[in-house]
Amino acid sequence: MKKIIYLSLFTLLFTSCSSQNVATKKTPLDEQKYINNITATVLKKHLTIVASDEMEGRDTGSPGQKKAGNYLIEQYKKAGIPFPKGATSYYQPIPADYLNAKRNENLGDSENIWAFIEGSEKPDEIIVISAHYDHLGKTKDEVYNGADDDGSGTVALVEIAKAFQKAKNEGHGPKRSILILHVTGEEHGLHGSRYYSENPLFPLANTVADVNIDMIGRRDEAHTENNNYIYLIGSDYLSTDLYNICEAVNKKYININIDYKYNDRNDRNRFYYRSDHYNFAKNGIPSVFLFNGVHADYHKVSDEVDKIEFDALAKRTQLAFTIAWEIANRENRLVVDKDGK
Repeated sequence: MKKIIYLSLFTLLFTSCSSQNVATKKTPLDEQKYINNITATVLKKHLTIVASDEMEGRDTGSPGQKKAGNYLIEQYKKAGIPFPKGATSYYQPIPADYLNAKRNENLGDSENIWAFIEGSEKPDEIIVISAHYDHLGKTKDEVYNGADDDGSGTVALVEIAKAFQKAKNEGHGPKRSILILHVTGEEHGLHGSRYYSENPLFPLANTVADVNIDMIGRRDEAHTENNNYIYLIGSDYLSTDLYNICEAVNKKYININIDYKYNDRNDRNRFYYRSDHYNFAKNGIPSVFLFNGVHADYHKVSDEVDKIEFDALAKRTQLAFTIAWEIANRENRLVVDKDGK
């Protein structure tokens, strides 16, 4: 009788341990699966909401912008993506006094919105992925929906975060931590990213890179025949490593044409200084800016969802994801070997 009991206990213990091993076993790493998790269909679903009249043009501090922010937070909650450690919510509040300090535009209190995927091996090293979610608001008769500027970057961040979270759920989370940062006040002077750089949740010394996305859903006049391109700006200003990563992951996974026209230090448009990555770059943090260039609907009420090319938006979002993926998972953090000039 005792032998039967011992045998039963052994069988139970073995079965339990085997089940536990199966439950914790990692699925094989397949980066392409996580890249493919970013789709034109889902991006369109989000953008149709974020850039709708209901959001009233998402002007900084407006009720419409706050409504858009609530939608973004809902997506992170549904995907099981938390706000960062050390924060008390998905919001980084920014007071109106700060937003109006440089030039008073009667802006109300606003918020940056953040989400977080903690790193598995080097959690204190942070990769920021940023985009601004504000736009120009509305007039009495018209709504500036800003589908490309920067609704496209806004929804890209949501899907990039979900791809990283899926990888983490399957045992392949990034080695370094990912801070998803939707910044406010860009259209009024890069206020949200400037506020974060002056009040960082994580030390800037621990911030490895910023991958910034601002307008990636359209094509410009220089690429009327083909939307398979992206402008990269700033990748080689501070770090040779960052430039090499952008080139390598594109060749390995995406195969989009990288255009460096606006990367020229003498570019009259000075785009390098005009989007939110600059508030990281000026602090010595390697940064790259993904951009499709301006078009006829830039800062007009005609920047609408029906003009977005979702195949291009998906491919460019996938590129941003692979850049961040490589930075997060490489053995060594990016080396800053240039002065940014």
